Amino acid sequence: MRRVPPGLLLSLVAVLTACGGAGTPVRATMSARQALAHPPEFLEFESPATRLEMFREVARQSDVEAGQAAQALVLFPISQNGELLAAPGFDVRMDLFQAPDAGKGLQLVLEARAGERWPEDRRESLQGLSEREAAELVARTLLAHWGIQPEGAVQVDRASSAPYAVAYVDGILRINPAFLYLAAAYGPASMPAALQ
Repeated sequence: MRRVPPGLLLSLVAVLTACGGAGTPVRATMSARQALAHPPEFLEFESPATRLEMFREVARQSDVEAGQAAQALVLFPISQNGELLAAPGFDVRMDLFQAPDAGKGLQLVLEARAGERWPEDRRESLQGLSEREAAELVARTLLAHWGIQPEGAVQVDRASSAPYAVAYVDGILRINPAFLYLAAAYGPASMPAALQ
């Protein structure tokens, strides 16, 4: 039996890897913070498991940041009593598409004032909802979770590529649409994976 020279073996592995054959390395995924800085369409190409892990990362970070002054970059800044703070955190098993009281007392305005419009086409990556419908569910859930009870309607703005997931400042809720794709990874379809 002839020995294969080590250089030839390495070349063969490199060719197979480049062609998508055996030995293909797993693609390194971006962090949740990096994902938020990209347009939401990037997340549609990530696997549900990857998006779920990013959602868990965001949830864990929300707990770590909770209550801190939002001078540094936090994922969920809210204005409260004239201060900018990190909002109360949420559990990695919290389904943000299910408001505990369905947010019935909240009035939301999702029409664009001068910014981006919420797309209304349904996306498989959003559990079959449109971004607008997903934004409404997440807005109701988070506002209820944070105990925010505004006197009037809450404007819900689309904030693509913002450095945060969701911000509530001056009566306006700004949602990074990339966060919706992460939040959608946790839901009925992901329950077996979520319990692992």
